[in-house]
Amino acid sequence: MASRTEMDEDSDNNKGSMWVLDQKLDQPMDEEAGRLRNMYREKKFSTLLLLRLAFQSLGVVYGDLGTSPLYVFYNTFPSGEVNDPEDVVGALSLIIYSLTLIPLLKYVFVVCRANDNGQGGTFALYSLLCRHAKIKTIPNQHRTDEQLTTYSRSTFHEHSFAAKTKRWLEKYAFRKNALLILVLVGTCMVIGDGILTPAISVLSSVGGIKVVQPGMSNGVVVLIAVIILIGLFSLQHYGTDRVGWLFAPIVLLWFLLIGGIGIFNIWKYDSSVLKAFSPLHIFYYFKRRGKEGWVSLGGIMLSITGTEALFADLAHFPVSAIQIAFTMVVFPCLLLAYSGQAAYIMHNKTHVRDAFYLSIPESIYWPVFLIATAAAIVASQATISATFSIIKQALALGCFPRVKIVHTSKKFLGQIYVPDINWILMILCIAVTAGFKNQSQIGNAYGTAVVIVMLVTTFLMILIMLLVWRCHWILVLIFTILSLVVEFTYFSAVLVKVNQGGWVPLVIAAAFLLIMYVWHYGTVKRYQFEMHSKVSMAWILGLGPSLGLVRVPGIGLVYTELASGVPHIFSHFITNLPATHSVVVFVCVKYLPVYTVREEERFLVKRIGPKNFHMFRCVARYGYKDLHKKDDDFENKLFDCLFLFVRLESMMEGCSDSDEYSLYGQQTHQSGDGPIGNNGNSSSSNIDPTMSSVDSIVPVRSPLHGNSTVGSSGQASAQTEIDELEFLKSCRDAGVVHILGNTVVRARRDSKFYKKIAIDYIYAFLRKICRENSVIFNIPHETLLNVGQVFFV
Repeated sequence: MASRTEMDEDSDNNKGSMWVLDQKLDQPMDEEAGRLRNMYREKKFSTLLLLRLAFQSLGVVYGDLGTSPLYVFYNTFPSGEVNDPEDVVGALSLIIYSLTLIPLLKYVFVVCRANDNGQGGTFALYSLLCRHAKIKTIPNQHRTDEQLTTYSRSTFHEHSFAAKTKRWLEKYAFRKNALLILVLVGTCMVIGDGILTPAISVLSSVGGIKVVQPGMSNGVVVLIAVIILIGLFSLQHYGTDRVGWLFAPIVLLWFLLIGGIGIFNIWKYDSSVLKAFSPLHIFYYFKRRGKEGWVSLGGIMLSITGTEALFADLAHFPVSAIQIAFTMVVFPCLLLAYSGQAAYIMHNKTHVRDAFYLSIPESIYWPVFLIATAAAIVASQATISATFSIIKQALALGCFPRVKIVHTSKKFLGQIYVPDINWILMILCIAVTAGFKNQSQIGNAYGTAVVIVMLVTTFLMILIMLLVWRCHWILVLIFTILSLVVEFTYFSAVLVKVNQGGWVPLVIAAAFLLIMYVWHYGTVKRYQFEMHSKVSMAWILGLGPSLGLVRVPGIGLVYTELASGVPHIFSHFITNLPATHSVVVFVCVKYLPVYTVREEERFLVKRIGPKNFHMFRCVARYGYKDLHKKDDDFENKLFDCLFLFVRLESMMEGCSDSDEYSLYGQQTHQSGDGPIGNNGNSSSSNIDPTMSSVDSIVPVRSPLHGNSTVGSSGQASAQTEIDELEFLKSCRDAGVVHILGNTVVRARRDSKFYKKIAIDYIYAFLRKICRENSVIFNIPHETLLNVGQVFFV
């Protein structure tokens, strides 16, 4: 009992010393964290800069929404003519209030505020929720990750409604999986947008040729559209950095043209169309047309397509710039464009099919045609880029097979190119364009994809308002009712057209959902198996400093998905080989539910066991916007952080308390001359065989980003530090070997048939065709060692 009391007192003293040192180390980081965490919200833009950003956002964010006037009225009245001019007024009234409720009120002023430090999209909302509730299905997070400057989250009272919602989400794995599937469905529909937007935009713009060349066959129009699409997808590997400066002027000119043409048509044909701003005409429209009017909502829905891309492409612009661009340019120009088309149709009831092009004054027809085609290409480019971005996010969160990702710009890290996805999108886009050959069926497919994405966003926003914003339940209820009433009404209308083209996004989404969920399921099962089969630290320490083997000169980097414990592949390796390296470093690359991890916070290094074991762990942390690309500096950065860790550890020696600095908060019991005692000596005979880990950790800031100055605590031995650094450098010069686990996952014999199909066939096929980890980590073949093993899950 006395020895226990003495040990507790020593632990308290050490903990007190470590707390003081912890404050000295973390104090500047707290200031940086506060500045960076609030940078996005507090950064003030000058009026001139804000207007410039609003102008630039036109080319990236609003291209898709701006090209909708090309095809909305034709899809609303697919017969090509209207019988009653009041039907046009009613349809225009629906368009006006759809644009007001969904893009303006819901997205621009509400949803865009739910960004993750400026990042938008389905996965950004999901990452916010993952930080506020334990709903991530791969449990590789720890409390130290919450200290990242980008890991911002709010706290709430235990008895608040937000806390109850959090507990409700966390209680059952089924709810976590249901939320993940909801996010994946939204993601798959965005991928569907990447296929359908180029098809309908380019085909609709090129269709203007038939207005001046009525004898041209539809097949020629489709062929021209296909050629443009092939060119568009073939140029993706160059990126948009070189031509991106053209996008904003093109889209601005497009909006000014359609707005000006709208004013001209209202003045020339029928100004009474402006009575559509009265919502009473919506009631009259449904009363007069009945079921036919309800079905026509599938066409009206296309007026708000591109709204989901607005949120997904939020990354490079502040919300205020997005709001200024929409309220000052996009919204008024779209209202004028639709009003002008409606005025023209009321005067020309049989010209619905090509109402946009027929309503253009003859003197400016060809310039408008060229600008329309350019705007359609810009809209397509924005959607394709958003698809690449969301694939990257899905890959980072373990929901998509490993594919090649190429950075196309040195200035903007968000501009990426995914070759495999690009060619799949091109093939499917051409198939849709050539297969349907008309805007109506593609429009039905497009509307289905868009409304499902909006519904997914609404459900996620409800949770965001409860958990993140902690809004009053009445406000949440108002938002929910307004959003769901409008969106479910549209959803019910597009369901009627499933057999008229609406099945396309459902089939595409089902295929991608199967791939993404099976990959995620296999990844989770493999991670769980590795967690359960990891080697106990007591077994490793029981082997002694030589691990019962010959320690040959060199450094072995053992790559593992585990951020704690010794992976099974290491025990498999040392059991089958008579030697291992003098220095062993377990490297874990993990992605967190944050948009990025700063370079100086990326690496966490700690020692495993006594010093003479020469075993370390390095955790490299990334956000879903970061990319662990083929980086020749990764290995150098890792070793720089390792050397810095040794220096800091030597300075802290004598007051080391691993509980304070442990990455995983595991208790370490030390008494007298333990594994890392006050005198720095090691003794394996004094190891408690029941301990789960014996670690000494220092959070390491990369030396590539500033210097860390730490005061010495205790009696540190400079000679010991120099000796170990020289030893590490000599081992590095002797050679570095990268040890990767080449695991094969199989379903157990007693598993159900659908699990066997998912694991043994689909997941195994995806693992076979996806990129190897050695390629992703840029590991030379001559230094690569694969350790094969079979997991039964």
